[in-house]
Amino acid sequence: MKKKEILLFVSAWMKLEDIILSEKSQKEKEQYCVLSSIHGLLKNEEVNSQKQIVDDGYQWLGESRPEVLSVTDLIETVNEVSKLSIAHEIMVNQDFCMEESILPPNSLEGRFMETMYNAFWDHLKEQLLSTPPDFTCALELLKEVKEILLSLLLPHQNRLRNEIEDALDMDLLKQEAEHGALDVPHLSNYILNLMTLLCAPVRDEAVQKLESMTDPVQLLKGIFHVLGLMKMDMVNYTIQSLRPYLQEHSVQYEQAKFQELLDKQPGLLDCTTKWLTKAATDLTTSSPGSLGSPSSSSLDRSPPNWATNNSEIPNPTMVLYQGYLNLLLWDPDNDDFPETLLMDRIRLQEMESQLHQLTILASVLLVARSFSGNVLFSSPEFVNKLKCITKALTKEFNSRPQETMVSVSEQLSWEIHQGLKDMDLTALSSENTSSLKGQLQNIAKKENCVRNIIDQRIRLFLKCCLVHGMQESLRDFPGGLSLIEGELAELGWKFFNLMHHNQQVFSPYYAGILRNIIPPAQAQETEMESV
Repeated sequence: MKKKEILLFVSAWMKLEDIILSEKSQKEKEQYCVLSSIHGLLKNEEVNSQKQIVDDGYQWLGESRPEVLSVTDLIETVNEVSKLSIAHEIMVNQDFCMEESILPPNSLEGRFMETMYNAFWDHLKEQLLSTPPDFTCALELLKEVKEILLSLLLPHQNRLRNEIEDALDMDLLKQEAEHGALDVPHLSNYILNLMTLLCAPVRDEAVQKLESMTDPVQLLKGIFHVLGLMKMDMVNYTIQSLRPYLQEHSVQYEQAKFQELLDKQPGLLDCTTKWLTKAATDLTTSSPGSLGSPSSSSLDRSPPNWATNNSEIPNPTMVLYQGYLNLLLWDPDNDDFPETLLMDRIRLQEMESQLHQLTILASVLLVARSFSGNVLFSSPEFVNKLKCITKALTKEFNSRPQETMVSVSEQLSWEIHQGLKDMDLTALSSENTSSLKGQLQNIAKKENCVRNIIDQRIRLFLKCCLVHGMQESLRDFPGGLSLIEGELAELGWKFFNLMHHNQQVFSPYYAGILRNIIPPAQAQETEMESV
């Protein structure tokens, strides 16, 4: 399908964002209508990250937010953040899709929704069974059904569009209802036939089950449920079809949306400024090879005076990269997270957790190899077996490090003993076995030298990914990390892609902040460039 046809396909069944379109040129409209349309598709659906979006919306009001926040301001901000979050999620999460939301049946929200839901359908049943029948609610439902069916049509399906308009003419149906002549079963059959025509093959069985229902209330209830699934299918299809086009224009869209928020909240970059200030300070005060301190208190530092301190002027791009690396050392109790990365905070926390897990895994494998020898570790099957065991046993490392590493030491020492025996190699002596267990158990300590070296090398690898790009970094893999090369490469790609996208979107804002942190008269003549 051609790009222009795709755009027509989307715009035909959703209202576009009138405010944005009225302010943009005709050329820019093509870029904005796609993401705006998808937001319109999603706005009535349940999104798993809805609470996070609300929390981010409040935080994005900035430190300058008033003590008493008006409901209107909060709603507007959450609405804008939700549009930006949806567009961003589609870009950075290749697996992003809409899924049917099912509330836990025993939850307070679930019980409340079920009560309200049943009350509505019971009220509809009472209206239809009254004498004469009251079709007030039924007409509202038919109106919604009509809107959903029309939204599922393709632009070229004009004949079917006209047919639906005629068959579900609300003025005519209202007149029939007033005279008690509204034929609900006939209308339901017509709707089911349309649903059979328009639904994806995966929904055929669900539509067929509706055809066997005779109770008009249960039938209408089922129709709405399946139409919701059909609409969700259309959303997911649209996202997949438009992803290449979205990738082409998402940077401009995210920049424009963020600028709208910034215009309303001038203090929106306060935390971002603190974050970059700390990164600049870390870069000039840290020893060579150091990646900075995780201390959050240093976020309150003032911009360093390099002229007074006689320090080397940092490269603005390297300051930004240092800031990115600092996100993997972030104190979870520190709420001053940079506003430009709020949408990725959970993703970055997951990456930090993965980095920690890889540090423990690589440390365990390195110690184990030093005792068992290269012959045993030349077997991919044996190494993978040790990886699986270590990963399974270290899931609760954060809460019980000592106990976890005792279990790891016992299990791995046995596996190494058995592996050496199977390969007819010399078994470990009692002294070496005891030493192996002791060194493995010492990994539980934060000051363990092996663990610290591995952690530094992993972070240095991630820094190289940002500075030199992924391909070159993978060719020059750090020593001691070859046993986790696959896992570390996966983490590196995630981190690189996420930070690269962030740099593309927010580099104009970062450049402005860094010009204030690093005086232009002193700074090196180095502009921020994409990786």
